[in-house]
Amino acid sequence: MSAPAAAATRSTPRITGLSTRLLTVPLRRHWGAEAPENHVIVTELHTDDGGAGHGFSWTPTIGPQAVKALLDYDIAPFVSGLPANPEAVWDALWKRLHEAGGGGLTTIAMAGVDLALWDLQARRAGTSVTGLLGQRQESAEVYGSGVNLHYTLEELVAQAERWVAAGHQAVKIKVGKPDLREDRERVAAVRSVLGPDRRLMIDANQRWDLPTTLRALEVLAEFGLDWLEEPLRADDLWAYRRLRKHSPVPIALGENLHTLYRFRDFIEAEAVDIIQPNIIRVGGITPFRRIVELARTHSIKVMPHLLPELSGQLALTLAEPTLVEDVEEASFEQLGILDAPAPVRFSNSRVTLTDQPGLGFRFRDAL
Repeated sequence: MSAPAAAATRSTPRITGLSTRLLTVPLRRHWGAEAPENHVIVTELHTDDGGAGHGFSWTPTIGPQAVKALLDYDIAPFVSGLPANPEAVWDALWKRLHEAGGGGLTTIAMAGVDLALWDLQARRAGTSVTGLLGQRQESAEVYGSGVNLHYTLEELVAQAERWVAAGHQAVKIKVGKPDLREDRERVAAVRSVLGPDRRLMIDANQRWDLPTTLRALEVLAEFGLDWLEEPLRADDLWAYRRLRKHSPVPIALGENLHTLYRFRDFIEAEAVDIIQPNIIRVGGITPFRRIVELARTHSIKVMPHLLPELSGQLALTLAEPTLVEDVEEASFEQLGILDAPAPVRFSNSRVTLTDQPGLGFRFRDAL
């Protein structure tokens, strides 16, 4: 190793410890009987020069205890002693955990370390993570979103009216009722509330097979849809490829793709128009940035999935304007789990920074 490289290595603080705690918070508007709450695994990372970084992992339903166990028993001992460099740690850790699966619970757990390391680096630099990565947008547009398939028609219409009153120019609703006629009635009712100029997206959450999706498009495309999201099982690349060839509506997916390699597979197969990586599910900021660059080289749009207070910060670093998803009354601030102001501000259907150092997340000790 050259002298400058050795000096640089010595000057990089090393990780001395990682601690976690699990917060489970009831949703103010539950996402159906199967998802009444969300789980946040709060992480705190320390270095040998007294530094501290704060991050989190997240899952709405499956595996919060498993994620915490991975962090406590497999990740914390492995990262101890490593230089506090997020990209180097991410690559070494993914290689270490790959035996347990290349993505899913492994990458969700890894996000807790990656976010803490980026938080640490930004704090050292005296800036926000957005500032550290390079802010390119002053603000980003927010779209109204709802996990609302279980809503009555009247409740769905009332939600759409709230979105219009809030100034949203784009909204997304769930589809996938047992009877396609009911989906049509609900989409028609929301389009009526929105008027002809606001954008409308629909999300089937993997509820359909390919023939059902094609039938649904014949019925629903007339309502001027901006995209159809995840109608098929997320890993059915063959079916998505067929679907995109025949769909009159752009196809969006990605919340259940967990690695750069799976995003590459779908993009190169020409099976998708819009990708929606969830920053936590892909493993944090490090892989999210790599996925964004992959999408740019193929002229594919990126729309980050959920977690608006995190997605909003990263959206401001993207070269192209994007939409930030805000599920009604489901942000961390609205759920009451933050112990300090949120790192972003939502106003007039836009998201902007509040200029806090690092990632700007401080979670309450108890709920």
